[in-house]
Amino acid sequence: MYTLKKSLGQHFLKDESICQRIVQSLEEYPFEKLLEVGPGGGALTKYLVRLPGIDFRCVELDDEKVAWLLKNYPALEGKIIHKSVLDIDPPFEGTFTVVGNFPYNISTEILFKVQEWRAQIGSMVGMFQKEVAQRVAAREGNKVYGVTSVLMQAYFKVDYLFEVDEEAFNPPPKVKSAVIRMTPLKEPVNIRSDKHLSLLVKTAFNQRRKTLRNAVKGLFEPDKLQDGIFNKRAEQLSVADFAALTFTMR
Repeated sequence: MYTLKKSLGQHFLKDESICQRIVQSLEEYPFEKLLEVGPGGGALTKYLVRLPGIDFRCVELDDEKVAWLLKNYPALEGKIIHKSVLDIDPPFEGTFTVVGNFPYNISTEILFKVQEWRAQIGSMVGMFQKEVAQRVAAREGNKVYGVTSVLMQAYFKVDYLFEVDEEAFNPPPKVKSAVIRMTPLKEPVNIRSDKHLSLLVKTAFNQRRKTLRNAVKGLFEPDKLQDGIFNKRAEQLSVADFAALTFTMR
């Protein structure tokens, strides 16, 4: 049997109904190529590897889990990428789907990896710490709306699917979890560049209690700052508002 490693943020699913619900959510958007991130003890993998007509691969860093998976699921031979997902290139050519009970200690980094791959992403269904999932899905005006919200929603439609109790895992985490789905926007918001949007959003939310005028004054010429939108705070601006402002930055 394998051991659980806190250093890798490992909390393995044991609730079969949750596993099946994740797979059902995944199948709502048809796909031909599928990457599972962090298969761990194979709770999801045993369902995914049996999906008909699917080119399946998974990425797992932990040596012990890789050996365990190959022993218990021989069909995974040649399908495991033995690395951290943060260190790999897209594992397929063309469009692919991503799924996983993501390690909570790198879940935000995984989100940005998916964003990096967005030109090839069909959809992503992932389990996150509840607070992270809420942040990704939050709209303007919500107290948890922030950098991750804007930088994901600028490129993806985010659906908050369902919440998962601590007892669905081994060992039970100290936080609740939630599953979200992200699908690339058919018409992404119009921005000056990824770099401009990222700089603006991070600067604005770094001092979220201040008005935008005070928080981002170094990014705009003084005359631009007279616009009424700068009277608002960062959490009051929509993704479209941030996108539009990128074109008036220095």
